Amino acid sequence: MTTVVVADDQPVVRHGLAAMIGAAEGLEVIGQAADGEELVSLVAATSPDVAVVDVRMPRLDGIGATRRIVATDGTTRVLILTTFDIDEYVYDALRAGASGFLLKDVPAERLVEAVRLVADGSMLLGPQVTRRLVADVAARRGTPTAVPGIDELTAREREVVLAVARGLSNAEIAAELYLGEPTVKSHVSEALRKTRCRDRVQLVVAAYESGLVTPG
Repeated sequence: MTTVVVADDQPVVRHGLAAMIGAAEGLEVIGQAADGEELVSLVAATSPDVAVVDVRMPRLDGIGATRRIVATDGTTRVLILTTFDIDEYVYDALRAGASGFLLKDVPAERLVEAVRLVADGSMLLGPQVTRRLVADVAARRGTPTAVPGIDELTAREREVVLAVARGLSNAEIAAELYLGEPTVKSHVSEALRKTRCRDRVQLVVAAYESGLVTPG
């Protein structure tokens, strides 16, 4: 069972999100929060697998809450809800350690799918959105920065990371590189371990910031 908490300052929206998620098989909503401070306390008390978080909240916004959750909790992944497709908040959310983002008005099935993908550590963002986001990350960051573990990647691990940065799934990477899917999964896991990234999204951000991958 995947445990989830929901944070939104609008009660109707918050309860609606919780109801949609809680109705899905294999997902259980174990708490709700009305602001970022409540969310941080809730995560500390319950250690959910996923926190679904509105980016705009009083007292402490979703980005600030994400930053504190990632810094103090090693297991909870954060799915940020935004109002617009790609706005200024997305970059900040990814830098804070969010594992993905989603529009607030998505259908119930898409929300449920997103929660499951984030819980699994899979790439939530599609290839086109991934490229736009990470290019924006690189453009804002400017000069490449040192990322721990990037230089430790083997040649094959670098190939896999480059494919992940294009938004490819393990199955697609396996077909492209003529590898078994379990082998690809092993390479991804090793790359995550070496770079100390929490999931594929953070791995892609690290790859762009380090200069391993360049926009275009």
